[in-house]
Amino acid sequence: MLKPFDLQALSIFLCIKVALVTDPAAGSGNFLTETYLSLRKLENRVIEARLRTGDTLQLGMSLVENPVKVSISQFYGIEINDFAVTVAKTALWIAESQMLRLTENIVHMPLDFLPLKTNATIVEGNALRMDWEQVVPKERLNYIMGNPPFVGHQWRSQAQTEDMEVAFYDLKKHGKLDYVAAWYQKAANYMKETRIQAAFVSTNSITQGESVGILWKFLFDQKNVEIQFAYRTFVWTSEAADRAAVHCVIIGFTCYHDERAKKLYDQGGDTQVQHINGYLLDAPDVFIEARGKQLTTGLPEMSKGSQPTDGGYLILSPDERDLLVRQYPEAGTMIKRFVGSRDLINDEYRYCLWLKGIPPIVYRKITPIMERLENVAKERRKSPTISVQRDAGTPMLFTQIRQPDTDYLAVPEVSSQNRRYIPIGFLDPTIVASNKLYLVPDATLFMFGVMMSNVHMAWMRVVCGRLKSDYSYSPAVYNNFPWPDATDEQKAKIETTAQAILDARALYPDSSLADLYDELTMPPELRTAHQNNDRAVMEAYGMKALGPDGKYHWLSESEVVAELMRRYQALTAKQN
Repeated sequence: MLKPFDLQALSIFLCIKVALVTDPAAGSGNFLTETYLSLRKLENRVIEARLRTGDTLQLGMSLVENPVKVSISQFYGIEINDFAVTVAKTALWIAESQMLRLTENIVHMPLDFLPLKTNATIVEGNALRMDWEQVVPKERLNYIMGNPPFVGHQWRSQAQTEDMEVAFYDLKKHGKLDYVAAWYQKAANYMKETRIQAAFVSTNSITQGESVGILWKFLFDQKNVEIQFAYRTFVWTSEAADRAAVHCVIIGFTCYHDERAKKLYDQGGDTQVQHINGYLLDAPDVFIEARGKQLTTGLPEMSKGSQPTDGGYLILSPDERDLLVRQYPEAGTMIKRFVGSRDLINDEYRYCLWLKGIPPIVYRKITPIMERLENVAKERRKSPTISVQRDAGTPMLFTQIRQPDTDYLAVPEVSSQNRRYIPIGFLDPTIVASNKLYLVPDATLFMFGVMMSNVHMAWMRVVCGRLKSDYSYSPAVYNNFPWPDATDEQKAKIETTAQAILDARALYPDSSLADLYDELTMPPELRTAHQNNDRAVMEAYGMKALGPDGKYHWLSESEVVAELMRRYQALTAKQN
């Protein structure tokens, strides 16, 4: 039941005729319709409560007139598809008619209403090319909301690329942003020097990886944007027949400062915080950008593996390799296993011709090899890249060679987001790593333990990019990672737990890393080894907090990342 104070406040709110809502990506009007229905249901509760309490005259409501103050005329939208515009208008008319019938049942009298008497303003047009003030003057608007289209930068059409150019006229580095980011820019420009509040459903890509440093640094610094609430990543499954799960966030923001506490929502509920940064964390405004060297000194450099740029002619399948060795046994010394992300994770086998350092006299008389080299040269000469054209003169070599001479740690460039841990492993120098792996030569067990921990994985999930929804690792994750200032005793403990992970994997020699790191099939020995390693690494960081029950608890994943960002901020401040 509504309390008297709630009744008064809601009555005032619902009677304000300038309480307008707009959706600049209206589609068929779902968001506008649901918002209208919610407000009208609330208004019906107010009307019913007034009648029940006898406060109609005190609160200024006369049943001689229509008591309904919320109208679809207060709702505006922009939609590029003409048919969707018609659907949106129709949906709002139907919703208004339905809700009026419910109001009549409450007041027990007919109300002066004819269908189509009022009208929602749904404008047909490209929201990224239009002046929104021509749709609704901003001094009359209260709220902006919507679900703009999700299109990653690599899948944009030419027209959408041009839309981005128009919207981000004052930000040159917008090329890698998701298409949805343009609506944040348009909204921020429109909301300048107003009290308008906005909220958009978006792909979580705009809160991860390099997008944060591009989009949110710009919006915070140049547009005075402040995030007031956010729903952290959740899965939104379409109802379409070929439905695909999309990982989304909801971000509510203003272009003015609000002293009130912000709210962060996730699957565990909501938390009040004082600040929300571009990664949707209760942490300072930190922007992780590409870095040439490690933030923490004394660590080996991470690099990509070797790139063939060969049209596929330096690469052999197992059958091609076996046939070549049967015909020319001496070719066996020139063939090495070739491993990329997929090969490492799924234990698949490919091979490559590795002729680095081998005299031409050794392979010049092997016809299949020479035919392959001739094809490599042809492919490189056709390349639009000048450096690759030059490499046509050395078809026996990869265009980029970064193969270590020692054991190295291999990190897949792309890994499924369904895994809790990226499957990282040690490889020996006889295995050639492709450019789809990142390499850390001379990595120690301690490094392996930290990089396989939930701490590093939590950092990775925020800092890395995405290929669709999968993790796309990069040196920015490794180079910017704040390593623990561990004691010798803590390092020794992590080395022990790291070795236990390798030992647990070795118990299942016929299982691939994909088998071992599937959350449904991870062997208990491996899961236990990872849990022990996680605790050892978190102990080295001191990642415990005193809970409301008076006991110390391990930090949650979002708290871990927030702590790492504080450490990152302190480390970068020292370097500056």
